Amino acid sequence: MSAPSNNLLWLQDLYSAFTDGEWEHAYGLEITTLDNPGWRLKFDLNGSMLEAAPFTRLEIERTEHDWLHCWTAETKFQAACGPRNLDEVLTVFREWVAQNGISISSGSQA
Repeated sequence: MSAPSNNLLWLQDLYSAFTDGEWEHAYGLEITTLDNPGWRLKFDLNGSMLEAAPFTRLEIERTEHDWLHCWTAETKFQAACGPRNLDEVLTVFREWVAQNGISISSGSQA
């Protein structure tokens, strides 16, 4: 099967690849809003090849509402961003996952 055409479909497939009857009961994915305004993303990497993969913290500050910060901590990929930067954050996450040898397509497992 081919890779999803957009980041939201890819994220759904990544989440599905992590679910195994156990992982989703203890870990998961969170997307919440910030009050400045913006988005916050946390994706648990526990038990995957990504758990110990290096990630260089990324901080981009363009304007008050156009920014993103991405990092890994506590075995999670984490990000915070401006109100219109969520897709950009997902692109950063997606590229990092691919750089670490995990190819996500519909029906794959991490």
